[in-house]
Amino acid sequence: MDYKKLQNGSDIRGVALEGIEGQSVNLTEKVCRDIGRGFAVWLKNKMGKSDLRVAVGRDSRLSGEKLCGWICSSMVEQGLSVTDFGMASTPAMFMSTVTEGYKFDGSVMITASHLPFNRNGFKFFIEKGGLEKADIKEILAIAESEEGTGLSKGELKNGEFMDVYSKILADKIRKATGEDKPLQGFKIVVDAGNGAGGFYAEKVLKPLGADTNGSRYLEPDGSFPNHIPNPEDKDAMKSITEAVKEVNADLGIIFDTDVDRAGAVLSDGSELNRNRIIAMLSAILLREHPGTTIVTDSITSTGLAKFIEEKGGVHHRFKRGYKNVINESIRLNGLGQDSQLAIETSGHGAFKENYFLDDGAYIVTKLLIELARGKKMGYTLESMIASLEEPKESIEFRMNIMLEDFKEYGQKVIDELTAYAQKKEGWSLAPSNYEGVRVNVEKAHGWFLLRLSLHDPLLPLNIESNDEGGAKVIAAELAEFIKNYDKLDAAKFIDFAK
Repeated sequence: MDYKKLQNGSDIRGVALEGIEGQSVNLTEKVCRDIGRGFAVWLKNKMGKSDLRVAVGRDSRLSGEKLCGWICSSMVEQGLSVTDFGMASTPAMFMSTVTEGYKFDGSVMITASHLPFNRNGFKFFIEKGGLEKADIKEILAIAESEEGTGLSKGELKNGEFMDVYSKILADKIRKATGEDKPLQGFKIVVDAGNGAGGFYAEKVLKPLGADTNGSRYLEPDGSFPNHIPNPEDKDAMKSITEAVKEVNADLGIIFDTDVDRAGAVLSDGSELNRNRIIAMLSAILLREHPGTTIVTDSITSTGLAKFIEEKGGVHHRFKRGYKNVINESIRLNGLGQDSQLAIETSGHGAFKENYFLDDGAYIVTKLLIELARGKKMGYTLESMIASLEEPKESIEFRMNIMLEDFKEYGQKVIDELTAYAQKKEGWSLAPSNYEGVRVNVEKAHGWFLLRLSLHDPLLPLNIESNDEGGAKVIAAELAEFIKNYDKLDAAKFIDFAK
């Protein structure tokens, strides 16, 4: 098979189990062993040494243990000393490369994030962070070859790191609040969706004094019988909202499968995700670091930009893709422009103070510090984002490009729409736009963004309006342009626009 097809940006993703029609297994034993060999060779070349130590963890997926066995034994055959940490979170696997007493040369996380039960994959880390697209491309090229490290056989050990990682998070809350049990008296519920995030209730919240009764789906189960572990999923958010209301919790927490993303529900039952969680974290960081720049993805709202500016910050709206926003924040810091947070509306958030690691558990840790602080100082989490102006309507369409060479066609649509928008009365191009074309529509007090998907033959279209019915007004105007492109499957959008 063509190993390059397994690359998904800076990750490797594939089908690990039968069970969905039309999706045949491509993460076979041979493929996984080849990937393990590819990473071993890549790491040896990168580090310039032969005594290499690697940690491996996995989320709750049904195929995780099998894939773990294959990649671990392959790396051992290539001369690496491998420690299997068993069930873990993606951020914890990175932390195993920088934590005193551990400091592995590299780490591997076996996960496919929020994708269906039959999918799985690999994420790789070194102490400088997650590997980049070019690194994954190189690993897969080595995997397709027969190149090896030339080292004598290594060893495989079992280990434990989640207790250590959990204590790091709990101690951060203790240090920030100056109390041993700063969450005493708070009801906090967690919905892990049967992913790897159940540890947070048991190993972080309870030791800090929180009452976690009413938490849901903490037990790992890779068939995900209750709902997809994903803060962007409606059923998942409905579940944690119900949990908060059932026990009158002070806060509800939800993680994705491998805990690199998080969302929350406030005590009044309102969701804290997308623009709202970005606003909350921005408010915290702008108090701690006045004037800092918040880097977000391209689909954040106009109201969020206004909120950040009113708090004294700079909103830098960049491209979709968590690695894109992280790397842009790092770039700005390198230029001398302080940027404390890089965050996507999907819930991927990375802090300068935390290695620019996208860590859902760390996001929650920041919220809990604020929850405890607010109780002492007489304010609530809800009050912190009371001034955030939210759109009346927000909708997304995903239009398939029905061509093999979809990127050229997609870019053509975007380029021609850009020229069209510059001439159309009542439309204006948004300033400082880094992805696709974003247009402000005066008539509907809103905007739309048309962009080309990072990996798929799609043109995602986002529309927001501050008026009731405004999204339809914007769609009707835009449909006059879109209907001219017959290689674009825009039927649902055109129907909405009528």
